[in-house]
Formats: sequence, structure tokens, C-alpha cells
Amino acid sequence: MAVRPTDKNDRATIRRTLHYFWGVTRQKMGAFVLSIVSSVGYIALLTFANTYVMGLIVDRVQASPVSADQVLPVFGPYVLALLVVNAVGQTLSKLQDYSVYKLEINGDYQLSRLCFDTLSNQSMTFHNSRFGGSLVSQTSRFVSGYSGLVDVVTYSLWPTLASIVLTVGILAPIAPLFVAILVVMLVLYVVIAYGMYRRILPLSAEASRAQNKLSGVLSDAVTNILAVKTYGREDYERGLFTTADREAMAAENINMRATMRRGFTTSALITVIMFVVSIFVVGGNAWFGISAGTLVMMFTYTYNLTMRFNYFNSMMQRINRALGDAAEMTRVLDEPTLVADDEDAKPLEVTEGRIDFENLRFRYPDAPKDDYVFEDLNLHIPAGQRVGLVGRSGSGKTTLTKLLLRLDDVQEGRVLVDGQDVSHCTQQSLRRQVAYVPQEALLFHRSIRENIAYGKPDATEEEIRRAAEEANALEFIERLPDGFDTMVGERGVKLSGGQRQRVAIARAILVDAPILVLDEATSALDSESEALVQGALENLMRGRTSIVVAHRLSTVASLDRIVVLAHGEVVEDGTHHELVERGGEYASLWNRQTGGFLE
Repeated sequence: MAVRPTDKNDRATIRRTLHYFWGVTRQKMGAFVLSIVSSVGYIALLTFANTYVMGLIVDRVQASPVSADQVLPVFGPYVLALLVVNAVGQTLSKLQDYSVYKLEINGDYQLSRLCFDTLSNQSMTFHNSRFGGSLVSQTSRFVSGYSGLVDVVTYSLWPTLASIVLTVGILAPIAPLFVAILVVMLVLYVVIAYGMYRRILPLSAEASRAQNKLSGVLSDAVTNILAVKTYGREDYERGLFTTADREAMAAENINMRATMRRGFTTSALITVIMFVVSIFVVGGNAWFGISAGTLVMMFTYTYNLTMRFNYFNSMMQRINRALGDAAEMTRVLDEPTLVADDEDAKPLEVTEGRIDFENLRFRYPDAPKDDYVFEDLNLHIPAGQRVGLVGRSGSGKTTLTKLLLRLDDVQEGRVLVDGQDVSHCTQQSLRRQVAYVPQEALLFHRSIRENIAYGKPDATEEEIRRAAEEANALEFIERLPDGFDTMVGERGVKLSGGQRQRVAIARAILVDAPILVLDEATSALDSESEALVQGALENLMRGRTSIVVAHRLSTVASLDRIVVLAHGEVVEDGTHHELVERGGEYASLWNRQTGGFLE
């Protein structure tokens, strides 16, 4: 597997990741400071103060024998000191845990919300080119990366730094030569270890990327499980999953082997350091007149420090893992938002519902440079008019509705609603003025009641029932065991296609928006259901500006006006009868229908 070397992009990603992590940490500065104080205090007391008192006890024992009746008077103060040191140290240990909890709980909440807001505000072009499962995995890894970094910093980094400062500070006056040699060797250790683990970071990022891809493959197969089963493609999907699984395992193995090789190198350096310590311990008294208690203290301090550095291997690995896990989502967070509100964007106010497409020039951001859907398209829709958009697949019908909803932004030209440029209005206010029913009903794994009331969550029970009745959905809903409380399953899979569509139409009816967009809204209905729902849609469209996208030309024949698109241009415009009599593109499409569908 090819591995990207560490480059400027990797370093920039690390800086941006740390920027996001520090941003949420600053919100809990008190907990952050407490994590430092408690970590340093915990080590200072339970490792250094404990050992220091024990060294004093050893020196006192070595100085002269103590009779049985003098043990408590002589050693009582030392015992009391140990009791206080351990009690305070254990308290600091719990405060350390508390600070970590506070930082992680806040970080998980804030970073999850940051990811959600970023993903929900991205354009449909962004989402159409990515696995939803991979984005979920990237979000999870980004958040867990923060928690992992908080853990390693609090429980490893601060204690290690404190151990260095305290070891040098306490032993330098006693054994300056020993401390000088120790510092040189530890600096050498850090330089070598950091250099090695800096080269491992791309391996951790690659392993995380492979895991995210694996999650995407799994999500894609599970989401489309009906297609997998009905076409008997379980073995094929298993093959795709196995391939992605092997790639993920190979990336993890490469990362593991690189980490282990560097681990052996750092362990060898620790062995050399302990060898030097042993020499000083055995000869310290003879060569430098150092007391037994001080030698015990020197050995314990240095041994604790070297063990801390021995865990440097694990610490760097965990830091690499945290930063590697967060890398992909960091890049997503840094991607420009293709459709964004202006800083001074104002809410859209619809009084009439007039729509104008002026000199539109548009291509999808991921399309070839000269592959434009529209070039200088103009279309005026008066307020309250019911307009059908027809044309062969790829003519730009659905794209035009997406530009009205501002799911994508035009490169040139304007989309106006009542004279207001939608690109200068807030997206939420725009979409709340447009009731949209797509070809495939968009349902959540929630109750039917919640799905119908999604655009108007404060709707009364009576309003919800009335909307369901007008959409010809009430009858089938009441036949369900749980009625309006029935859970519809992911994407509404527990309902038939026609039932899903009627629930979506009921949602649009309940919203009662001044502009209505129906994108093949009746295509999933059988003839009987279509006839019943068509009447409800006629009532719904009355008095509203309505755009109806259809391949089934019978659904638009009765509308006020029909606009025919071909190759991104308006080629015909008129009523059904006018266009049929004209004998042009629409008449040709009408005559070539089979069962009312455009071939």
C-alpha cells in the first residue's frame, strides 16, 4: 500500500485539527487548568514527595538504631507526612479524572455539533459525492480523537513533563554530573523518538482513511440491502467489503509494524539510561559520598522518569492515532461551503409568489469546466401560476427546482422570488416558503405523525389528520395497528411506495407554503391512488405558485402553462392544447408516450 510522506498538507491538517480541539478546550479553561494542576500535583506528591519522605526514613534508620519505645516519637512525623501526602495526592487524582470528564463531555458535544452543522450546511453536490456512512465514521473518529488526545495529554504528557522538571530540580544540587548526563540522554531520546513518530503520522492517517472507507462500503450495502437481496448480490457485496476490510487491515498492520520498530529503538535507549543509573547507584556512596536514602531517591526518581519515557512510545502512538483519526473530518470542516448565506442575508418575504430565472448560467461544481446545464436561461412565472416542466431526462428540469431552493448556486444570473435575489436571502427562510415533494419520498425513521408534521412541528392533531385526509393517506394510516404512531423504518421502508409518497404530500399540504414544487410527486402511485391524490394536489396548488416536474405528461396537461426544456433551454412554452396543436417538441413527446409516460 502506498503511503503518503509527511508534507506541508499533513502539517497544515495537524495545525487545523489542534485549532479545532483548542477551540473547544478554551470553553472549559477552568477544567483545563485543573487538569494541569491536578496532574502535576498528583505526580509531585505520590511519586516524588512519597519517595522523598521514604529517603529521609532510610537515612534516619541508617544513622542510628531506634529503640522500640521510640519508633512512634521518631518516625511518627514521617508517617503523618506520608498520610497527608497520599491523602492529598489521591484527592488530586480524582480531580484529574473530573477535569478529563468535563473536557471530554464538553468536547464531544461541541465537536459533534460542529460536524453536524458543517455537514448539514454543505451543498447537495458535496453530499452526492460522498458515502454517508463514511461521513458518520469520520465524525465519530474526529470526536473520539479529541477524547483520546485529552486522555494522553492529561494522564501522560503533563505527568511526564512534571517528572522531568522535578527530577532535575531535586537531583541537580545533589548529583549535578548525574543529572547532566541524564538530561543529555533524555534529550537524545526525545529527538530520536519524535523524529521517528513524526514519520508515522501519515501511516495513522492512512489507517483511519481505510477504516472510514470500510464504514462507507458497509453503510452502502446495508442502506441498499433490498437491492442486494433481490438481485442475489450478497457474494458481490461481500467481496467489496472483504477488499475494503483487507485494505484497512493492511493499513493497520503497516502502522503497527512501523510503531513496533520504533518502539524497539526507544526501548534500547531506555535500557542504556538505566545502565547509567545503575552505575551511579552502586558507586554513588563510594565516589560522591551520597547517602543511602538519597541513592534510593535517585534510583526511584530516575526509574519513574525512564518508565514515563518508556511509555513515550505508547504516548506518541496514541497522539498519532488521535490526530490521524481526526484528519479526514478536519479536511471536511475546512472545505469551503459551496452554498453559504451572506453575512448580511435577510429573511425572504413572500407576498405574491412571483418567480424569475434571469440569465442563468450554471454547471455543477464537480462537472467538467465547459459542461453547463444552463447557459443564459430566462423564465418568468407569475404569482399563483401552475407551471409544468417537461422534457427528456437530463434537460434540466430538476436542476431548475434545486436552484430555486438554492441547493446549488448559479455561476451567473439570478433567481428571484417577488423580486428578491434568493442568493442574498437566508436559506432557511427561502425553503420554509417552498413546499417540496420529490420523486422519492424523504421520510425519517420516526412516527407517521412526526413525518407529516416535520415542516410544522407545532401542528395540532386535527391539522395533521386533515392533511393526511387531503393527501388520501388517512385511510391506510388508520388501518395500521399503531395509526399515526407507526414507526416507518429507515427512509420509510415499512410503507409501500405509494404510502410513502402520500405521507410526503400530506407534509407539504400541512406546511401551507406560498410556493409549491412537485418533482414527480405522483410517480410512485398506482392509478387509483394517483386519481385520488391528484384532486388533493389540485386543491393544494390553487392560489399558489406551483412548479410541477413530470415525465408522465398527463399530470401536467391540466396546468395553466407547460414549459418544455431541452439541452438546458426553453424550447416551447404554452398550454397543453397550444403545444399539441403547434406540433413541436411537446407534441412529439405527447405522441410518443406509452401509458402516459415519456419514453
